[in-house]
Amino acid sequence: MTTPLQVLIHGGGIGGLTLATALARRGHTVEVVELRGELDALGVGILQPSNALHALNEIGVLDACLAAGFAWEVLTIADPTGGTLAEIPQPRMGDLPSNNGIPRPALAKLLGEAAVAAGATIRFSTTITDLTDDGTGVDVVLSDGSTSRWDLVVGFDGIGSPLRTRLYGDRYTPEYTGFANWRVTVPRRPEVRGVVMGVAGTDGKAMLNPISADSMYLASVFAEAEDFRPDPERALEQLTERLAMFSGPVAEALASVEDPAGVVYSRISQVTVEEPWHVGRIVLAGDAAHASAPQLAQGAAMAVEDAVVLAESLDAHEGDVPAALKAWEERRRPRAMWVQALSRALLRQEMGAATTPEEDELLKVGVAGASHVLVEPY
Repeated sequence: MTTPLQVLIHGGGIGGLTLATALARRGHTVEVVELRGELDALGVGILQPSNALHALNEIGVLDACLAAGFAWEVLTIADPTGGTLAEIPQPRMGDLPSNNGIPRPALAKLLGEAAVAAGATIRFSTTITDLTDDGTGVDVVLSDGSTSRWDLVVGFDGIGSPLRTRLYGDRYTPEYTGFANWRVTVPRRPEVRGVVMGVAGTDGKAMLNPISADSMYLASVFAEAEDFRPDPERALEQLTERLAMFSGPVAEALASVEDPAGVVYSRISQVTVEEPWHVGRIVLAGDAAHASAPQLAQGAAMAVEDAVVLAESLDAHEGDVPAALKAWEERRRPRAMWVQALSRALLRQEMGAATTPEEDELLKVGVAGASHVLVEPY
């Protein structure tokens, strides 16, 4: 056990709750402040590749994730009619499953329970309104008027990170890629026992992602104007129009949508904080520092890796917070930036957009190569 620290985590998402659990299990005092009134994760489901499962195993929630989700081993590439083009076994990190799909609300619930069980406190409907780092600690004012002092403040507060704005102003606002993700939860078809990726050249891609014994989600990416938003009354119809080139399983999944209001639309943006991710005793992690396109399904995986590596770094530096943050970023930045760059290159390639020479070099690795790189130790 290293010197116990007082740590405030701004944001109760996947990365923040993973860090809270990892630190509280080590005996640190941890509080999570979350703007939402509860852990009601937005979205549909999430893919957990083997490296994410390894990180979650380190905080003791692997079995709960597998019980709530759907583990799988083979990626199927299909044509627009559903005909199989290739079946690609996915690599593992150690003896863990290659992948697991899980509903986002289920993951939020189990991570919240794990953090509290480890001894962390979660304060809802609360955010940071002011903070001052004097070099030996951080004085924080919260939106409920309370004040407190912390050894470390961590911003796991997402792509729109208010903490990032406090540190860097508007220098690192999210950059829209020109593409958006459409997703909707549907009943899982028995034959969908792993991710099925339907491809129609650069006209479109649709993925069927199992997330439990009974459910899966359909995801697709299309170029969209920056100011476009689906019509709430016609979102399912608009998605169906975009996927008109697909028949077979994709069309059947669309036809099985039970709640048209469940269509989730999100623009794909990225953030690259080029300056150090930490300023004194305040640090950004996960999407707040390095949000990526979803092409490698590594956004949440990078966040949970950030969390467990940060906990390890604080251990290794015996309470020397500035040294721990420096070592943590030196370890994390190259991997996270590589994932971000390759994810964006893949997005542009899939959508038929122009790529740079640097992206062309990255694309030689491909999705299959990347999956093997990412099961190496982080």
